[in-house]
Amino acid sequence: MAETAVTFLVERVKNVLKEYNDDLKSDAEDELRKLSNQVGLLKAFLHDASTAATTTKRERFMVREIREVVYKVEDSIDIWLSEAMISCLKPAFFHYWKRRRNSLRKEVNFIRVCKVLPLFEELKIMKVATIADGSQHPLTKSKRDIRIPVKKNRLVGFEDMEAKLTECLMEETNELDVISIIAMPGLGKTELAWKIYEAESIRYHFPTRIWVYVSHRFSRREVFLQILKNLITVQDISNLSDDKLAQTLRSRLEKERFLLVLDDVWSVDAWEEIKQVLPLSNRKAKVVITSRERDVGKQSCVHREPFFLRLLNLEESWELLQYEVFGNLEDWPEELIATGKLIASKCDGVPPTIVMAGGILSDLQARGVTMEEWERVSEDVIALRDDDRARLATDIVALSYNRLPDYLRECFLYLGVFPEDYEIPVKMLLSLWIAEGFIRPEDGRTMEESAEENMNDLIRNNLLSVEKTNHMGKVKTCRVHEMIKVFCRQKSYKANSFQVMRQSKTGEIHPPVSEVEKLDRLIFNYDPSTFLSRSPNGPHVRSFFCFYEQYVELKPEYALAMLEGFPKLRILEFKSIKLHQFPSKFMKLIHLRYLTLYVDNLTILPEAISQLWNLQTLVAETGSHSITMRANIWKMIQLRRLETNAALVLDSKWEGEAGENLQTLNRLSPESCTEAVSRRARNLKTLGIYGKLANAFGTRFLEQLHHLEKLKLVNSLIYEGTTPEDFLRGLPQRNCFPPNLKRLTLRNTFLDWRHMSTLAMIKSLEALKLKDNAFLGKHWEVSGHSFPNLQFLLIVNTNLVHWKTSAEAFPSLRYLVVENCEKLEQIPECLGTTHLEKLEIERVQKSAVESARRIERQIKVGQKGKFKLKIGVACET
Repeated sequence: MAETAVTFLVERVKNVLKEYNDDLKSDAEDELRKLSNQVGLLKAFLHDASTAATTTKRERFMVREIREVVYKVEDSIDIWLSEAMISCLKPAFFHYWKRRRNSLRKEVNFIRVCKVLPLFEELKIMKVATIADGSQHPLTKSKRDIRIPVKKNRLVGFEDMEAKLTECLMEETNELDVISIIAMPGLGKTELAWKIYEAESIRYHFPTRIWVYVSHRFSRREVFLQILKNLITVQDISNLSDDKLAQTLRSRLEKERFLLVLDDVWSVDAWEEIKQVLPLSNRKAKVVITSRERDVGKQSCVHREPFFLRLLNLEESWELLQYEVFGNLEDWPEELIATGKLIASKCDGVPPTIVMAGGILSDLQARGVTMEEWERVSEDVIALRDDDRARLATDIVALSYNRLPDYLRECFLYLGVFPEDYEIPVKMLLSLWIAEGFIRPEDGRTMEESAEENMNDLIRNNLLSVEKTNHMGKVKTCRVHEMIKVFCRQKSYKANSFQVMRQSKTGEIHPPVSEVEKLDRLIFNYDPSTFLSRSPNGPHVRSFFCFYEQYVELKPEYALAMLEGFPKLRILEFKSIKLHQFPSKFMKLIHLRYLTLYVDNLTILPEAISQLWNLQTLVAETGSHSITMRANIWKMIQLRRLETNAALVLDSKWEGEAGENLQTLNRLSPESCTEAVSRRARNLKTLGIYGKLANAFGTRFLEQLHHLEKLKLVNSLIYEGTTPEDFLRGLPQRNCFPPNLKRLTLRNTFLDWRHMSTLAMIKSLEALKLKDNAFLGKHWEVSGHSFPNLQFLLIVNTNLVHWKTSAEAFPSLRYLVVENCEKLEQIPECLGTTHLEKLEIERVQKSAVESARRIERQIKVGQKGKFKLKIGVACET
């Protein structure tokens, strides 16, 4: 990751010279320019080293040395700028800083003369042929002009097995029927189970269908909670004891006709734990298990043989490759069919290997390269060794990696940071990429937009899998395939880029604590208390990740040991650690760019946080209802994302103009919704407001947020003494809403339906979610050309009885969800004349169900294309 670090440093120096030119002595400015130019010249060597199949020990040493030089320069700049910021906040500090600023010139000169120039001499000795600016990768020439589609993996083959499995699910048995699908990773067991799970016949046969992802990080409680959330409407079951949870689950499953899919069960022990709550005497229920372990299949299926998935044959491999490259079976150039079939045969019938090869060729097809280039890349794939299936998969990943442009390589390798089977939130991934310096600013787009495009590039190249999308098709979470993760980690371990820490049952830590000083990033998938109790010293550690599934009660002295042992931290993913107070030592981590943490009963974020001027992402979770931000966020010039799970009260006394980079602010308290805040945070894209909303709209707050696309309004009912006077009395006028607002969520607002006429005229609105009595009243009438661009509408938990709409309304609606509207008599049938593609209903009365079926028939008769009706188990029929 050294090449990206160099690029980031060059950009950083440019910004420092531009923003702080008046504060720099001319000789310090000169030293920074010289250093930037010299470091930039090292990119060619780093590029060659990153793409080479193998590197020598000496070359790897050089890469590490260059990376350390870059970090030293960045640290010096950070310290200097931090002192500059403090001098602004504390006038008494200014005279000290005025003397100190000369030190930047001396430090940069020392690094340049004593560190950088010797690197050039070493490269000459190594006979590096050319030291020049890193050449543009061939894939980057037109890359940004391509709109990256999000593809879904296609299931090819297994039609015979699909039919047999469906038959097993439909047949009657004398007791609970368990069916297992066993296969090596990547053969398609999850995809096959999902295809059957979503089949129309299965949906009709099983009113209750439950899908649970188990994984190797099995938690009995989490699995039980996932199952139970599909069976009851009580919103908070997380406080139930383990015994009560198991008892409730067992009683609910006893008489239900249900299909339960347990995806990716790793051990017989996990199955035995889950089995305890399953009603073995329930003849109407079925359980499907997917696993890579044969023993799981044999132990779980008493009366059936497990279904073992085979490798794809040549014809199926060729079919899958065609779909991956062209999306159909028609467009493969005739002159390349022989080459294509050779590639398909080379992949040895393993779907992920075929998908990876398809990703390489698909990229060529999208860019319209010459036939010669196509044949050359195809030959590269064909030339790979196939005597070792695991080695072949790794080689194909390497081939994909080597073809990635420079700006994508570091983003790709970074995927190795996450644990096995980890569902990666997109917000987290993009924020981390930005904080690590992988994303460069581009004119006309935010860094988040650039990062999202990088993510879509990786998805398009089949290097990252989509796990969940929102109702608008936008990716919410993603996953990394095991063979890709292995490649990323192997590549990164060689460069000491990151290290997954491990601890044996006896407490032995690997690698030993003494070796931590050599590492850049530490990753913990377990409680790090034992590690921290040994006072580790990591002068080079830049990132600390804790992905432990449960909250860890960390002793204050252990938190202190971490902060003192890793003073150069930039990334601190600390949400699994339960703190009881905000550590004051955090303020010394001046290099920090990304911080997520949980502090029990946190009520104040201290003023000293303002000193963390590098901070880009701050996510603070707590058990409190509100948090007062004492820090001056308008002096935190890098801040891009500020989120809490409580109402965030900003201190109105602070001045400053540093909010222009802020993209996400969630959850802001209504009393902080002032014109001063919206003026400073004028580039916000996402905003959540949480609290007594009656206090939220007394100003032109929303009107000034010209770039806002996503708005969530939650009227909190948790405050003691809440009365109807605290409810939202109305909405701002239509022209007071942000002009680019696309997604709006209202919850607990208790508005009258007549106020919907305001929202109906917002032309930019594409998605509207109305939750938990967002609107109240028996009648809602929609007239004229209302909601001209609305594509998604969700209505949950309201007392609505009569809903009427004109034929001209909702012309763009494609997806409608109606849940817990038990008094609603019918869904407007004129929606069947729109572009509706999907209708979901849950817990509505019989007449509403019948109207939904009439809409379905109306659309099918009109042959308006694909339509899907989903009727939930709690509906009256």
